[in-house]
Amino acid sequence: MSAALDIFRALGDPTRLRIIHLLRAMELAVGEIAQVVGQSQPRVSRHVRILAEADLVERRKEGNWVFLRLSKKAEIAPFLTLFDQLVPSEGELLWQKADLARLAAVRADRAQAAESYFAEHAEEWDAIRSLHVPEGDVEAAMTALLGAEPIGHLLDIGTGTGRMIELFGPSADQVTALDRSPDMLRLARAKLPEDAGDKYALVLGDFGALPLEPGSADTVVLHQVLHYAQAPEAVIEEAARVTAAGGRVLIADFAAHEREELRLRDQHARLGFSDDQIESWFADAGLELERVEVLPGQELTVQLWLGRRRGARVLPIEGRLSA
Repeated sequence: MSAALDIFRALGDPTRLRIIHLLRAMELAVGEIAQVVGQSQPRVSRHVRILAEADLVERRKEGNWVFLRLSKKAEIAPFLTLFDQLVPSEGELLWQKADLARLAAVRADRAQAAESYFAEHAEEWDAIRSLHVPEGDVEAAMTALLGAEPIGHLLDIGTGTGRMIELFGPSADQVTALDRSPDMLRLARAKLPEDAGDKYALVLGDFGALPLEPGSADTVVLHQVLHYAQAPEAVIEEAARVTAAGGRVLIADFAAHEREELRLRDQHARLGFSDDQIESWFADAGLELERVEVLPGQELTVQLWLGRRRGARVLPIEGRLSA
């Protein structure tokens, strides 16, 4: 009874109702909510604290920013269902529409920030891209490798600008995108669909210590990430740890090469990988190497390695589970 009273008290304020309404649309930073509701950040923070103490929202620190999402606790679901069943008054409809319009402006700001960043770094990225196969070809090969089975819970390790969640997110049941750079997560957030809701979680973290429970992901993607790792075998072991039995780990990275300037100029810790290396690390982590795709480029070759966590094997969507 005490928990229910806390929830009703927390919801007994128009601003807090507006915050819940906004978070049903997408994950937001405290500053972004303040921008939408037209209140100071300290005042919004006080409202957020009350909602968090009632377990209605979850707070996550990301660099100097604090992001909010609706709580996933089961006891919260009935209250959200109640929201859907109540017919809003004329006044409520007005502020809901106005808030969503301002929320669209926040999304536009995110997209503009992403565009500016891309333009600023275009020459650096273009220099690397010119050495290997076009990204469209890499993405098509990745899609073909993953396309025969449900994505389930997708974990995108080192999401960067969010291209992988843009590519595979629509067919996933749930998406967790992780990066150690708050700036990159803000860029990735600009790629989220308007109806993202609580399906997408963008998480600040390191690929060497993933903040996920064992066996919680069905599909794990590392796209052009592994060559930044000082200990790639440890990253693969972590990816395998959070992958469910029968789940898949897909790595897209460079084949072994000798472009030493990438180590110096672009902070690549490893100059690509051989099939033997990846297969050995997969085996040590409890993964079976199922497929290897080779995509030769101008001077660098991109390779895809698809591994599966030992355990139940998933057949194509029209098939069924088997041991």
